[in-house]
Amino acid sequence: MPEPFRVILFIIFVMAFAGLNAAYLVWCERKGAAHVQRRIGPKEVGPYGLLQPIADGIKLMTKQLFLPKGADPILFMVAPLMVMVPAIMSFCVIPFSETFVAREINIGLLLIFAFASVNVLGLLLGAWGSANKYAVIAAARTVSQNVAYEIPMLITVITMVMVTNTMNLNEIVRSQAGWFFHWHIFRLDISLLMPVSFLIFFVCSLAETNRAPFDMAEAESELIAGVYTEYPGMGFGVFFMGEYANIVIGAALAVILFLGGWQSPIPFNPAGFLGVFWGLFWFLLKLYTLIFTVIWIRWTYPRTQFYELLNLSWKVLIPISLFNLILTALQIKIFPWL
Repeated sequence: MPEPFRVILFIIFVMAFAGLNAAYLVWCERKGAAHVQRRIGPKEVGPYGLLQPIADGIKLMTKQLFLPKGADPILFMVAPLMVMVPAIMSFCVIPFSETFVAREINIGLLLIFAFASVNVLGLLLGAWGSANKYAVIAAARTVSQNVAYEIPMLITVITMVMVTNTMNLNEIVRSQAGWFFHWHIFRLDISLLMPVSFLIFFVCSLAETNRAPFDMAEAESELIAGVYTEYPGMGFGVFFMGEYANIVIGAALAVILFLGGWQSPIPFNPAGFLGVFWGLFWFLLKLYTLIFTVIWIRWTYPRTQFYELLNLSWKVLIPISLFNLILTALQIKIFPWL
């Protein structure tokens, strides 16, 4: 198949995947919350409530769209797209298996973080364009949070680039081939704090995607609905889809950088179409295990206080990630054969 058509088909697949993923991760979230809190969750619309996300989507699409009084119409309408479109574009360089990727490029890791930086701008402009004081307060919190947690996340990513000597996501996965103890999270020979690096990256991805206990963008108990206060119907729906798409991207990066990506835990990788589905199976299994952990954390830990959230990054995560970077550089310099 010609390359342009393959990329277009993959983008269509990614858009469908992002939509269905957001819809049914909401179902998983509601069911998970119900079980944690000894409730039942959705059960009326379809068997086990499986059609509830479709009903909710139809409800959002049929709601009236309107501009709040005093809102900036351009910023108000563009902001949800600034959250959703970069997330869709980031999917295009994520290798779901060795060959199941829209475009394999040498700076795929850099591209994802470049697109991720647009997400916070979308939230900021959406809040500013809403002309709502609660939304503006939430946007100020969100910008502070994202700036604070991008630093230890990027330092951790720099450490991984030093270890793998590449920003090509497929090459990072290939460097973890073999038994499961070759996955980077277990490679203490290349960095003594590699499990700590994974923990820092995972915590930062929770904060970057505004997930509990770091959900300051939508602090319902104190800021109504935060950034999303004035958004009705599909305006809110697009923000919601973008949030869940970013959760998937954060979990996918954690899988690629630390958990072997599409590599199986045993040295068995069949060739041909079977190899594609084999790699896809292991990638999705690891991906949704991390996403389940994200949902579990949301309904287990309460929201932290804002200043404690910032202190965690500036006083704990950033010093540890810098120490890890220096220690890894020393290990590479002293033991270059590892």
